This record gives sequence, C-alpha cells and structure tokens, in this order.
Amino acid sequence: MTTASRPAAIRRPEDSEILGTPGASSVRLLIDSNETGGSVSTVEVTLGVGADGATPHYHTLSDELFFVADGELQVMAGDEIVTVGAGGALVVPKFMPHAFGAAPGSPARLLIALMPGVERHGYFRFLEQLGQGKATPADIEAAQADYDNYFIDAPQWWAERNANRA
Repeated sequence: MTTASRPAAIRRPEDSEILGTPGASSVRLLIDSNETGGSVSTVEVTLGVGADGATPHYHTLSDELFFVADGELQVMAGDEIVTVGAGGALVVPKFMPHAFGAAPGSPARLLIALMPGVERHGYFRFLEQLGQGKATPADIEAAQADYDNYFIDAPQWWAERNANRA
C-alpha cells in the first residue's frame, strides 16, 4: 500500500465560511486549491428564484464543473444557453465563455469545482467587498488576472435573462 503525498482535504458544514445571505443567494466556501495541492477548488452556490449567478466570463487555467444539487440552473456555455435540473452536471472547458443563474421560476443550489484548482475563495470575498462598496469597479481589472476570471460581453446571455424577467 502506498502513502498519500498530502492529507485529505475535509471541510465540515459548521466550519464553512458563507458569503451573501444564507437561504437567499449565497456562496459557501468549501475547499480551496491551497488545501488540495492545486488539484481542485470548490464552492457551493445557492441562488434564489431566478437569481443571477456569475456574469459572462472565462478562465484560462481551469475547467469548471457544475453539479446541480437542487432546482434548475440556466447556463451559457459558449454559444449555447441550456437549463440543467437537479442531479445534472456540465463541465465548461477553459477559455469557453460561460455564465449562470437560477432558471426562471426556480431556485438553484449547485457545487462548482475548478480543475486544476486556483485560489478561488479570495475571489468570492472580493465580490462581497465589491457589493458592500469596500472595493471599487476599478479593482475588477486587477482581480481578473489575480483569480483567472476574465469578464466578456455576451448580449445573447442578457437578452435571454431579461426576456425571462418580462
């Protein structure tokens, strides 16, 4: 039998940091890449009915796995906009533009994993600071490179999201 090169990364629910509003839209920070030797970064995202999640963006270092635990998730993956229900999953390869939000009329709870991992928990803390006015939109450009999260314009995504709100 061989010995693992690092210990198992374990995060108990009571030890998880939660950003946002639990029960509405929130992010539970699970296990980040510094705890996995860079193999994976994970978060759990909870979105209220029809709530927006991530705006259109892409990553240059990691593929991104989405597993829908509850509800329905609307996702832009490249040129496609699809809805994935509870128990479904998709993987968006690096460089593919993508965005997500709870499907119209539905909440969503999902696990997101970036593989290989990048330090992601700092990015979600940055977004919370931005929402609280403790960071400025000018800080976004630097944060893109720091967290491998590059925003893009995707009019088809916003047209779809806005059409469902009308």
